[in-house]
Amino acid sequence: MVVIRVFGTGCPKCDEAYENVKKAVEELGIDAEIVKVSDINEISEWVFFTPGIAFDDEIIFEGETPSVEDIKKELKAYLEEK
Repeated sequence: MVVIRVFGTGCPKCDEAYENVKKAVEELGIDAEIVKVSDINEISEWVFFTPGIAFDDEIIFEGETPSVEDIKKELKAYLEEK
């Protein structure tokens, strides 16, 4: 199972990134734990710009709101590497 962290303070772009991650996981039918990280101290340990998305301990997106398709593409590539 992959742990996907979505870093954001609750702004519309961060919320959109979280929803896009949920859709991508659902469409791919994979086993994933999606964690919404909104604590500014924890966010700052991971990324400089929000929204940010990490698969396990690897930052995949930072400072952008990726589309569902972009997330699916990166997630598939990440899972193939594992």
